[in-house]
Amino acid sequence: MAFVSQAPTILVFDSGLGGLTVFREIVKLRPGARYVYVADDAYFPYGQHTEDEIVARVVPLVGDLIAEHAPDLAVIACNTASTLVMTHLREAYSVPFVGTVPAIKPACALSQTKRVSVLGTRGTVKREYTKALIRDFAQGCDVTLVGAENLANLAEAALRGEHASDEAVAAEIAPCFIDGDARTDTVVLACTHYPLLISQMVALAPWAVNWIDPAPAIARRVSDLLGSTNGVGETHRAEFIFTSGQAPSPVLADALEPFFGSREVA
Repeated sequence: MAFVSQAPTILVFDSGLGGLTVFREIVKLRPGARYVYVADDAYFPYGQHTEDEIVARVVPLVGDLIAEHAPDLAVIACNTASTLVMTHLREAYSVPFVGTVPAIKPACALSQTKRVSVLGTRGTVKREYTKALIRDFAQGCDVTLVGAENLANLAEAALRGEHASDEAVAAEIAPCFIDGDARTDTVVLACTHYPLLISQMVALAPWAVNWIDPAPAIARRVSDLLGSTNGVGETHRAEFIFTSGQAPSPVLADALEPFFGSREVA
């Protein structure tokens, strides 16, 4: 791939705020890049829509964003969308894309008990794409798919300043923990929203497990694709866009600041 401009523009797209967990890791590796973060809150949560509706929504919307912002690379920081739209996006647009899919291969390689759970939205865990990853990469592990009904909503609300009750979070993660001769020792976070609640989930887990967050690996992939250019020496403002057109509330603006580091948010 040819080198991009001195300060590459990176578009990060998610159904809501969960993609910030991926965005944060990319910023660590590419602090000099220009960033556009887009939260499709007008259509959140994607789990309420059919597969065809998500494809029909996301593919042209991302095309409009590419036309407007001319990114050097686009990240689809949403498991639900990535399991559906990546082929369509790559066929439609010449921009390099990095998707987010359940980290089943590294989780199964790490597991000592060979019992792994994949915690995702109901849409993600029912996808044939996810089941194919298990067939190809389970490496002899017993993999349990857990479709959380409300965890993404709880994470989104928590970032906006609302309290996610311990009871609600515990109920969402409980099916991940299977006891017996081989006890679950690894849980894949198959939704970018879930790391927003990681401290709470760790505290509520019935026993310690490895929590697999794919964000660092996604960031490394982005950095590899962009090559050696970084735009070092200048910190560009980050553009933050809600598709609903709303502006972040003061509480949300404060919560967003750690994800954007020292850069100003437009």
